[in-house]
Amino acid sequence: MQFIDQARITVRGGRGGDGIAAFRREKYVPAGGPSGGDGGQGGPVVLEADSNLQTLLDFKYKRLFAADDGRRGGPNKCTGASGRDLVIKVPCGTEVRHLTTGILMGDLTDPGQTLTVAFGGRGGLGNAHYLSNRNRAPEKFTEGRDGEEWPIQLELKLLAEVGIIGLPNAGKSTLIAVLSAARPKIADYPFTTLIPNLGVVRRPSGDGTVFADIPGLIAGAAQGAGLGHDFLRHIERTRLLIHLVDAGAEDPLDDLRTVEKELEAYGHGLVERPRLLVLNKQELRFEDELPQLMDELAKASGVEPLCISAAMGTNLDALLELIWSELGV
Repeated sequence: MQFIDQARITVRGGRGGDGIAAFRREKYVPAGGPSGGDGGQGGPVVLEADSNLQTLLDFKYKRLFAADDGRRGGPNKCTGASGRDLVIKVPCGTEVRHLTTGILMGDLTDPGQTLTVAFGGRGGLGNAHYLSNRNRAPEKFTEGRDGEEWPIQLELKLLAEVGIIGLPNAGKSTLIAVLSAARPKIADYPFTTLIPNLGVVRRPSGDGTVFADIPGLIAGAAQGAGLGHDFLRHIERTRLLIHLVDAGAEDPLDDLRTVEKELEAYGHGLVERPRLLVLNKQELRFEDELPQLMDELAKASGVEPLCISAAMGTNLDALLELIWSELGV
């Protein structure tokens, strides 16, 4: 399944039904008068959050979504049927914006939450509405109005409490695979992760916490370099970030600064977000080198780092304890 997290579509409410001009034609009722009914209302377009969806793939090929039109009125003052609502399912975490103005129309985060994005047109009036003392047999009626039509942009932002960030090949996918039942692609070359991966990690209370593994950032990611810039939006909702640094890298300090600069350049409050600094792949360093490296990382970041090995399963319990403590579990 393809991971699509942005889509542009057009939504159109149904057109209202026309009113009609009609007169009563009943036996023994002379001069029955006007009896034209009103047209029905056009159907609205409604977005509904669905927890079973994980991607906006459904909107890749279909771009126009139009609700049903209302029916025309009938004789004997019968109102036409209203158009049915068009309900479109979207993943939880979908932001809806007006495409041309960029105005936020809504944010669907909870399962079952709905947002009306295009209202249907009003039905026309039948000639029964125009009866007066001066005009006892009006033939005037009005047509239904067109429904609203808007171009909108859907943007999926994953709902995860913990986001794992770092340079390519820092071990993010390995860490989420060890901590959860997620099975992302893992290999010994950069940019193995091409899409965000979600994994559920069991809390001490038994509840699950969603972790997100974000594709590796590189220098210039916030300006569009590499893959990470496409997915930085997915950590905007996280409560805690885990910054993973590769202990086997040529210059771990430079790796740390690179990611910190990208978070600052991207904005959206990511720099102020609580985060843990974790030095991964400790087995790639001599034991006597680790204390000095940890000290240098602490001075550069102002955060005391934790040393682990995701592949070897070293110190992961301590990492989880820190995470639960930060989340207040």
